[in-house]
Amino acid sequence: MPTDRERHDQGMAVRRAVLGDAHVDRARAATTDLTADWQDFITRVAWGDVWSRPGLDRRSRSIAVLSSLIAHGHHEELAMHLRAAIRNGLTIDEIREVILQSAVYSGVPAANTAFRIAATVFAEPEAADVPAEEDAR
Repeated sequence: MPTDRERHDQGMAVRRAVLGDAHVDRARAATTDLTADWQDFITRVAWGDVWSRPGLDRRSRSIAVLSSLIAHGHHEELAMHLRAAIRNGLTIDEIREVILQSAVYSGVPAANTAFRIAATVFAEPEAADVPAEEDAR
């Protein structure tokens, strides 16, 4: 069984790979006495335990996360995980399909908001090189 330190180290590696160094560095720099235990927890548990499991690849995990965030209206997290989904290899066309699928099960207003957030994220300079499905082939 891995130690807490090993889980944290594994989690930090996965967190950086999925969210990017800049995001993780900002989160760590913003850590306070109040949030230090929280940062440790999400690094060990969310990233070190769950995202590190072998049962799903990162693309599949991104699809599951996007669907859940859309369903629950977690818009700030959605923007972050749209960026992560691109980093995990999803194309804009695939993300479009995830949002459309979510409309059926989570509602049109949830999908409408998700499309608005996605348009903002995809307009960022970093997203300029992300291929649409037909461009990726």
